[in-house]
Amino acid sequence: MSAPHVSLPDPTHLSNLPRLPPADPSTSPVTGWTRAHWEAVADRLLDALTPYASPGLAQYRLPGPPSHSGPWSDGLEGFARSFLLAAFRIAGSGGRETPGLIERYAAGLESGTDPRSPDHWPPITDRSQPMVEAASVAIALHETRPWIWDRLDDRVRQRIADWLGGFLGAVVNDSNWRLFQVITEEFLASVGAPHSRAEIDAGLARLEDWYRGDGWYTDGDGRKFDYYNAWALHLYPVLWARIAGPRADSRLVAEHRARLRSFLHDHQHFFGGDGAPVHQGRSLTYRFATTAPLWAGVLADATALPPGRTRRLASGALKHFAERGVPDERGLLTLGWYRPFLPVTQRYSGPASPYWASKAFLGLLLPADHPVWTEPEEPGPADMGDVRRALPAPGWLLHSTAADGIVRLVNHGSDRLPPPPATAEDSPHYARFAYSSATAPETPADRAPDNHVALLAPDGTPTPRGRIHPLGVQGARAASWHRAVLPGSDEGHRIETVSVAHGAWEVRVHRVDAPPGTPVREGGWAVADDSAPPVASTGPGRARARRADGLTSTIVALHGWRDAGAAVARAAGTNACGHHSATPCLTLPAHPGGTHLLVTLVVLSADPEVNGDPEVKGDPEVNGDPEVKGDPEVNGDPEVKGDPEVNGGPRSNGDPRMNGDPKSNGDPYARGSGTRVRVAVSGEVEIHFPDGTRERVPR
Repeated sequence: MSAPHVSLPDPTHLSNLPRLPPADPSTSPVTGWTRAHWEAVADRLLDALTPYASPGLAQYRLPGPPSHSGPWSDGLEGFARSFLLAAFRIAGSGGRETPGLIERYAAGLESGTDPRSPDHWPPITDRSQPMVEAASVAIALHETRPWIWDRLDDRVRQRIADWLGGFLGAVVNDSNWRLFQVITEEFLASVGAPHSRAEIDAGLARLEDWYRGDGWYTDGDGRKFDYYNAWALHLYPVLWARIAGPRADSRLVAEHRARLRSFLHDHQHFFGGDGAPVHQGRSLTYRFATTAPLWAGVLADATALPPGRTRRLASGALKHFAERGVPDERGLLTLGWYRPFLPVTQRYSGPASPYWASKAFLGLLLPADHPVWTEPEEPGPADMGDVRRALPAPGWLLHSTAADGIVRLVNHGSDRLPPPPATAEDSPHYARFAYSSATAPETPADRAPDNHVALLAPDGTPTPRGRIHPLGVQGARAASWHRAVLPGSDEGHRIETVSVAHGAWEVRVHRVDAPPGTPVREGGWAVADDSAPPVASTGPGRARARRADGLTSTIVALHGWRDAGAAVARAAGTNACGHHSATPCLTLPAHPGGTHLLVTLVVLSADPEVNGDPEVKGDPEVNGDPEVKGDPEVNGDPEVKGDPEVNGGPRSNGDPRMNGDPKSNGDPYARGSGTRVRVAVSGEVEIHFPDGTRERVPR
């Protein structure tokens, strides 16, 4: 099954997309969507913009709060990003189906570059937002060259080249922005306009500095891993090669292709069974732009994914958002994830920023008879079976479950912080221990408990995670440490964490340094929905939040949480996946001082078997089954409880309640909370998962 992540409308009729063609289950047995669906969505998005066009069609002033660059720049953004979508639609149809679009954007180019026009564009200056938009204009001009550029008046072409030429000698942000300069100046080279080959080469060389192996780049110096790998750092080299043609260094093009191929082996795993991308990182309002590298891999002959799987993943993501109100009833892309939700935005996000989602339509450049459009859809990784995948370069561990289609990302490597001595400030989209395709972090995160372990100040203020120091990712484990600093103190306290993932389960082994008497809190997953608040339940050493559709977040104390309090933290208006959110959490009232071992189980699942639903287990009392209660491995048989490596070691605190006793861990008979641990005198932790799998975490 694949759990819906918000309450869904009637799937046979989407009022936000009234002209969708019928589903095609023969060609697309998973999603039902075909190239015609992509064209219909593109047309809907482009048509919906026309009421917001300036008189000269050079700007689109959409409703919503302006970005920090201001409305003038935001209007250009509306033109440039929608021009990118129009270009893919025009080129994909060979210009035959889109004469209105050709005329519309040709007129906008003429007006936007005319300094006498009232809706002319702002100039490209050092580190300015028009640099971003110039790259979209350049790509769109290249892809539509026979239908727009070649037909423009010479004076208009000269004005466009002059405007794009603002890049020459300008200071560019040292990040993915370097590729905007590469793209723009390469287009200028392609039309015989002034450009700097040295600046193009320098931008491409800077990309080499950020490569971390296995297809992964950091977006600038530091550990900045997110979807900019997908829709920028891999995408722009492919588009640059298309523009450069024979001018491109063939060795470098081959290297970029090899890296993209490697990246796509990982990237395919970031989409849930219902099509949702994992919700991590910044600029998430670009939504289905996450699919852009899937198409780029086909365009550049740089993918090993079967054509049917590429389309299944891409169409699945587009359909996922379409069924959840994206675009909205007006046909507009709003600032948010599903509904409008500003906490997923950044200072640079303006009303037209979401139209970077246009990159998702790159596949329209492939001919209609290409195998990626004609071969039957194939299941994606989350459809076919449980997956666990270590990603050492970004410091991530992915684990997905086919029963509910959920993909979970365990984060021990990406904090989006520049190198020291930069201030280590938290972002909820980078600082959490885990992210998923079914949930979003609580935002703002200053007091939110979800997927975080923290020391608590006397007023309840939690310590941030701050800078993540990776300790490695291998097999089922990922590890890191961070420095917890209590408010008003300069003293840091090391918290080292090892995450062990298996199926829907994640066990976190924390070694926490703190002053005696300091409270320690840990939270599980935040689940959210628009329809109703999740249902909460708590017991000794456990807490659970459950959504009406069955998506359940569970946290269980496994070791070291003596006398811990369990609670479910509720919130409203703080989660991108729904208005009502809830996070189960544990609080240790007083740290004993020194280094204390805490072991916690966190579970996110929509699988009734994992969540221990009575109707699945077939026992109306569940916990009264003598065959279950009589299991010494579950209930703490003396032979087990008497093991000195379990209860006698100084690190276990001699607490039998933490080692399988149902009085401590709530319902240990459900697969969602039945994980047990043994702690040796040496400090080694042995984990027993409910399906019999065992993992060891050495001291």
